[in-house]
Amino acid sequence: MYIERGFSPAGMEPPTRPHVLIIVQNLPVPLDRRVWLECQALVRSGYEVSVICPKGPGDRARQEIDGVHIYKYRPAPEAAGLAGFALEFIYSWLRTALLTLAVWQRLPFQVIQACNPPDTYWLLARLWRSHGVKFVFDQHDLNPELFLSRFGHPNSPMARLEYKGLLWLERMTYRTADKVVSTNESYKSIAVRRGGKAPKDVAVVRSGPDTRQMRPIYPLNGQKGRHHSLVYLGIMGPQDGVDLVLRVMAHLVHGRGRRDVHATLLGFGDCFDALRRETTRLNLDQWVTFTGRADKSMIADHLSAADVGLCPDLKTPLNDVSTMNKTMEYMAHALPSVSFDLVETRVSGGDSVLYVPSGDEVAFADAVERLLDDPELRVQIGLKARSRVAEELDWRPQAERYVTVFEDLTGWPSLVPALRFTDERRDEQQSDHGDRSYVDLANVLELRRFIQERSPRELERQH
Repeated sequence: MYIERGFSPAGMEPPTRPHVLIIVQNLPVPLDRRVWLECQALVRSGYEVSVICPKGPGDRARQEIDGVHIYKYRPAPEAAGLAGFALEFIYSWLRTALLTLAVWQRLPFQVIQACNPPDTYWLLARLWRSHGVKFVFDQHDLNPELFLSRFGHPNSPMARLEYKGLLWLERMTYRTADKVVSTNESYKSIAVRRGGKAPKDVAVVRSGPDTRQMRPIYPLNGQKGRHHSLVYLGIMGPQDGVDLVLRVMAHLVHGRGRRDVHATLLGFGDCFDALRRETTRLNLDQWVTFTGRADKSMIADHLSAADVGLCPDLKTPLNDVSTMNKTMEYMAHALPSVSFDLVETRVSGGDSVLYVPSGDEVAFADAVERLLDDPELRVQIGLKARSRVAEELDWRPQAERYVTVFEDLTGWPSLVPALRFTDERRDEQQSDHGDRSYVDLANVLELRRFIQERSPRELERQH
C-alpha cells in the first residue's frame, strides 16, 4: 500500500542527509518494481530520494509517495522508425533536464542515478558534475544486444551506424559513471570487458522480489471460473516472445482439443494491439484475456490464482544474459513455470522451472500440458520455487548491496541493517491487498493444498 502526501514546497531547511535523484524513462514510478524497491531501500537508510519519470495514466505531475518525491512529465508520443525514436529520446531528455532544475531548487542532490534504457543521460550527469554531483548507472538492459535481438547483425550502412551509435552511447555512459549497478554477473562482465570499468566499481544487485510482501494470497470466495489458468506477466515488445504464447494456446486449444485452459496476459507494450489482432485471427478470443497495464494488486490476484507461469523469451543475445523479473515473481507466488532454456533464467530458476529448447513451440506446449495434468508435479515445483526465491533471491540482501554503492560515494554512515530492512508488518497473514489474506507459508500441508487447488481455504469457502 502506497501512502501519498502533498508535495513539499521549495525553501525548506535542507537536511544533512544525502539527496539521491533517480532518472527513469522506460516506466512510471512506482510501477517500475525494481526502481521502487531501490527508492524504498534508500529512504529506509536515511537518504532523501527524488525521482524523475514519465507519467502513467491518471498520474499527477508532482507526488510524494512513502517519502519519495516524484516529478513526472507527459510521455512522448509513440515513436516509429529511427527518426521517431530520436525525437522521443530528445524530448524525454529535455523534459528530464528541466525537471532536474526543479529538483535542485527544492533540495540540491549529491548523486544522480540513471536507469536505462536509453543510454543518453550520461551527458546530463556531466553537466551536473561541476556541482559535485556523482553519477550511478543502473543498467537494466544491454541496448546493443537489444538491437541485435530485434534486427539481427547489421548489414546495411544505416544499420551499422545505428549499432555503432548504441555502442558509443553505452561506452560514454560507462565512462561517465562513478559506479555501475548491474542486474547479474553477465551484465557485470560486459561492464568490465566492454565498458572498461574496474570490477570494484561494478556492483551486482539482482532484481529479486521482496518475498515478505510478494507471496501468494487467497483468491476471492467462489470457484475458479476455468479449470486451468496460464499467466504471462511483462512487457509486450518484439523481443519478448508473447506471440509464442498465442501459438502455444493454439496448439493446446485447437490442436489438442483442450477446452479446460485459459491464458491471461498481464502487461502492455509496442506489440499489444498486434497481439490482440493475432488472438482474434487464431480464434482464441474465448481462451485468452489481455488485462493491459497491471498494478500490484492485479498481479498478486492473477499470479496467486494461476496454475502455470509462462516465460516465452527466446534465446537471443539480450535475453540469454538478462534476468527475467517475471520468472522470480512467479516463483514468489509458488507458481511453477515453463521457460526456454536461457543462461540467466537458469541462474534464477534453478530446478524450479521446466526448461525447453528455444523456439520449440511443441515442446513448450508439452511442458505446459505436463504441469496441467500432474498436480503433484505442480506442487513439487511450486514448493521449490518459493523456497529458492525466498532463500537465495530475496530483495533484502540485494538492498544491502545497493545501498553500499551510495555509502561509498557519499560517505553517509551505514545504519544498522536490522533497523534498516526489518519487516514492519504486524500481522504476518494480513496482506497489502485489502481484506485478502496471505497463504500460510509455514503450514506445509496448507501450502501444498493451495498450490494444487489455487482456491480459498475450506473455512472461507463455507461462508
